[in-house]
Amino acid sequence: MKKKLVGVLGLGIFGRAVARQLSQFDQDVIAVDMKENIVNEFGNIVTKAVLGDITDKNFLLAVGLDHCETVVVATGNNLESSVLAILNCKKIGIPIIIAKAKNKIYEEVLYGIGATDVISPERDSGKKVASNILKHHIENIIYLENHVSIINFKIPESWVGKNLAELSIRQKYELNIIGTRLHKGGHLKLNVDPNTPLPPNIILVGIANDHTFEKFDYLGYLK
Repeated sequence: MKKKLVGVLGLGIFGRAVARQLSQFDQDVIAVDMKENIVNEFGNIVTKAVLGDITDKNFLLAVGLDHCETVVVATGNNLESSVLAILNCKKIGIPIIIAKAKNKIYEEVLYGIGATDVISPERDSGKKVASNILKHHIENIIYLENHVSIINFKIPESWVGKNLAELSIRQKYELNIIGTRLHKGGHLKLNVDPNTPLPPNIILVGIANDHTFEKFDYLGYLK
């Protein structure tokens, strides 16, 4: 199982959505907030929920944030807190820093001080942000309804040269392949022959139960 350690700084609506989604896929999450009731609520959801100040570098080190691969700074309504949190994350060596911004001006500021990626809650849901942190092969997911999605994903290396019939994809992953693309954003070719070996470096397109298929991909089980 391939787990990631992710920090979530700020447990407002957006931060809670990110933390819940990451935890749902059995990832290790350090969540920090200033409100004791929210921290207590998430104590049984995430790996570590801590009450404290995200603008304090020594505090972030003390809770182990320097061991995180990715940190999500989810306090987008307070620019000063976001800026200081990002600067602290850079100082302690976090490789990927994703920050929430409430408008375009905030977005430019946060990119300017070193955020790896800046997201807008109006544009990017917490579920989508968590998915982007975790994905290995998945390129894009279009969520439909009742956990059914259209998923574009890079062909796993172990699938190359095999056909759909012998891979038993529907049985293993609750996935129905509906087409292929030669590259991301390329023309969709429908009617995949289940008996034709799959070539390398293509994008497969399928309809799936997103929770089941995402879990296989996010945990590194897609083989």
